[in-house]
Amino acid sequence: MDRLLLVGLKRAFYKALFFLLLRMVIAARTRTVFAVLYFTFISVMFFLPGSVLPKEDWLSKIYFDKWVHVGFFTVLLILWLWAKMPAKRKAWWFIVAAAVYGIAVEIIQYRFVPNRSFDMGDWAADMTGSFIGLWFWYRYIKK
Repeated sequence: MDRLLLVGLKRAFYKALFFLLLRMVIAARTRTVFAVLYFTFISVMFFLPGSVLPKEDWLSKIYFDKWVHVGFFTVLLILWLWAKMPAKRKAWWFIVAAAVYGIAVEIIQYRFVPNRSFDMGDWAADMTGSFIGLWFWYRYIKK
């Protein structure tokens, strides 16, 4: 019983320390730099020509492309919310910005990137990732 209590207290301490570091130690400007760098990274990844992407058949069977979009946008929303720490009402503007960015990515891929196409499924995955990021932010970080 005492060991279980000790393990629980240890976990609570590490969780509190992690969130303290996440919120206070890293300056707002640095958090914004992280968000901008990540935004730049995923933009480069989205605008790679289709010829450099893997053509493995098993990847399409597990909808790997959609999972990548979900993951990219989940992290994107978490980083931007972490950088700006908005009030709850204003956090929805990040969802709107993500929606506009996601649709812009699809249009640019269709118009300007060789061997890439417009896919509403990708945009739906982007929005799913955005909502997951928003949910994760309010559930685990913003408390």
